Amino acid sequence: MNIAMFTDAYWPRVNGVTVSVDTFSLALVKAGHKVMIICPQYPVSSMTDAIVSMPNERRDPARKEVKILQVPSFRVFFSKEDRVAKVHKRYWVERELNAFAPDVIHVNTEFVIGDIGFSYAKKWGLPAVYTFHTIWEDYALNYFPFIPELLLRFGVRHYLKIRLKRSDLVIVPTDQVEEKVRNYHIKKEIRQLPTGIDPDLFRHSAKAVEQFRRSMEEEYPVIHGKRILLFAGRVAKEKNLSFIIQLFPELLAEHPDLVLMIVGSGPWQDDYLAEAQSCGVGDNCIFTGYMGREKLSLIYAISHVFVMPSLTETQGLVTIEAMLSEIPVVAIGAMGTVHVMGGDRGGFMVRNDRAEFKERVLQLLNDDDLYRRKSEEARLHAQRWTIGSITEQLVEIYRDSAACVRPLPHKKQSA
Repeated sequence: MNIAMFTDAYWPRVNGVTVSVDTFSLALVKAGHKVMIICPQYPVSSMTDAIVSMPNERRDPARKEVKILQVPSFRVFFSKEDRVAKVHKRYWVERELNAFAPDVIHVNTEFVIGDIGFSYAKKWGLPAVYTFHTIWEDYALNYFPFIPELLLRFGVRHYLKIRLKRSDLVIVPTDQVEEKVRNYHIKKEIRQLPTGIDPDLFRHSAKAVEQFRRSMEEEYPVIHGKRILLFAGRVAKEKNLSFIIQLFPELLAEHPDLVLMIVGSGPWQDDYLAEAQSCGVGDNCIFTGYMGREKLSLIYAISHVFVMPSLTETQGLVTIEAMLSEIPVVAIGAMGTVHVMGGDRGGFMVRNDRAEFKERVLQLLNDDDLYRRKSEEARLHAQRWTIGSITEQLVEIYRDSAACVRPLPHKKQSA
């Protein structure tokens, strides 16, 4: 099967959509399918630390089999990290797609590249599968705070309904996202499918972990002999990092052997760094910036507790990764976190309450037996999200989507 995956976020842009597209594309190739990813082109001048470190962390031979079609793009005014494809390049994209001859169009975006995918599917009578990754009603408020919330939500809903109507089958990652899509009253089949994770990435020898710990202590001497509270993800306003930064002084007062490590890049890093300084814990907070997934997997291995204060997680991928690494999790029970943890599986799921969050972290720090039980519980629970079984479900969705459309009488001509 030839699958064309359309996304407005791909490496070097680091977010959940990028990881989802990348993970599934590799798994599909390993399963014997052909994949082309259509994504924006990121100019060299806009490279961040993420781009520089990227090539070293992706040595999977299957990556060479994934075709990447980078569409010339320009920067958007409201986000320095994102790009928008140039609309007039759709005809060039179509010629490349004709040569690839896709059987299924899989759209992972709501923007220009997604429109190109939907248009191509309609023109050639191909099934268009659409993954609804992001609840934009909530995220849009962070990008357009100058627009009245009621007006913004109305506009976003209208925009998303149009995209949903253009699809033949909709994929959602969690119960919460499915509920949101159903509230739009779109008469499309909806399938729930989270992003799978390769468990091999999180298996390391004791020697490798020890060597990595020493290298991190050389780079960040403050962590020597300390236990690490870890957050991994975009350093952005919607991640609610102020919650854990403001709580950290109280934890540090009871356990001076703690450091808070925040792994990731994003537009709010300077703001959160300043907040840590103002809270008096700047010396005990480490902002590493972006780390490739191989290095991040080792960060999990040397950490003690994973903390997730975000209220807007769509899938909770990093929470699953932490649990695969046998790291207990304390997280606010919202959105994708509810779907992943389903209660206190692999740690503790708490209310948006600082006192309760603190109590659960302290339980894990103070009780070694509880910590061991939660570590094993986390490892076992996370097995549900391994990539092999989930990719099989995705292929079945692709096959079922073909029944949703009637092929057109004309056929694609190879370029």
